[in-house]
Amino acid sequence: MACYSIAVIAGDGVGQEVIPAARRVADLASSKFGFTLKYTEFDWGSDYFFRNGRMMPEDGLSVLRGFDAILLGAVGHPSIPDHVTLHGLLLPIRRAFDQYANVRPAVLYPGVRSPLRGVEPGSIDMVVVRENTEGEYSPVGGLVYHEQADEVAIQTSVFTRRGVERIIRFAFELARRRNKRKVVTSITKSNAQAYSMVLWDRVFQSIAAEFPDITTESLLVDAAAMNFVRRPQSFDVVVASNLFGDILSDLSAILTGSIGLAASANLDPLRRYPSMFEPVHGSAPDIAGKGVVNPLAAILSAGMMLEHLGEPAAAQAVERAVATVLAEGKTLPPDLGGTSRTEAVTEAVLRHLS
Repeated sequence: MACYSIAVIAGDGVGQEVIPAARRVADLASSKFGFTLKYTEFDWGSDYFFRNGRMMPEDGLSVLRGFDAILLGAVGHPSIPDHVTLHGLLLPIRRAFDQYANVRPAVLYPGVRSPLRGVEPGSIDMVVVRENTEGEYSPVGGLVYHEQADEVAIQTSVFTRRGVERIIRFAFELARRRNKRKVVTSITKSNAQAYSMVLWDRVFQSIAAEFPDITTESLLVDAAAMNFVRRPQSFDVVVASNLFGDILSDLSAILTGSIGLAASANLDPLRRYPSMFEPVHGSAPDIAGKGVVNPLAAILSAGMMLEHLGEPAAAQAVERAVATVLAEGKTLPPDLGGTSRTEAVTEAVLRHLS
């Protein structure tokens, strides 16, 4: 029987509520499909920061290196600047383990209403593939005349041919595996960013030639935002830089009902290091501890983890259980128009999974 070692970082706010829900579902799936999950919990995050002045221990990355996967809840606290929490835990993990492919599916499930008029369930089924280790979020820059009247901030984007090639190639291979619309849409702003984005466009055209079975489209990011709203049904796999992918994936989540359904994977496709799986809704301090957070994004993220671990049948069963709960419409959380609490939604998924 296969046994997978999972590092669990529930983190902050609602992460403490959704990760236990995701674990319960993943455990039931593992028992049904003949493998086991061995969890090791880490109390890293904002509370750890308050005690120790850092988001995780100095040797935290070394500790995580030996696990098969990482299941993350959320990072963020109202009393700590976001750049401190992000650069203190999430980004170091992504970069140290070369999790260069951030994968964010957006599906309009039956039973869920899109804020867009006339968009039918099932008609939106896209994946935003975001470059996850360089681009606009590269830690290159600095401050001059810090906190003086003439302070200067310099932030440098870094786009390497290696980094651009591998994320674009990943997107084409994903479109081929999905075998749905078989369209890859590239997002840039090359009319204004004449170096980084022009490099991206050239690499995209070069790699597209290797995939004659895949239809391609190139959009400027402002046009992409418009077309996400105007014709979301036309998108299949969308590939974008770190910043553009971050923004558009949140938009795709809202178009498919709620960011409470937005799962994600931070992948090392070469499987040299552990990959990390997390809901993208953040720590949501306004509802933390109230028992009303939607656990489905975390549950779907756990399903993505099972897929990556080589358990596709279990992953598909988890998604089917979530889809059934949504289609029934009897046990929906508040962000989807229902009144059910986190525990009740989790129990509903468990019932359908079993």
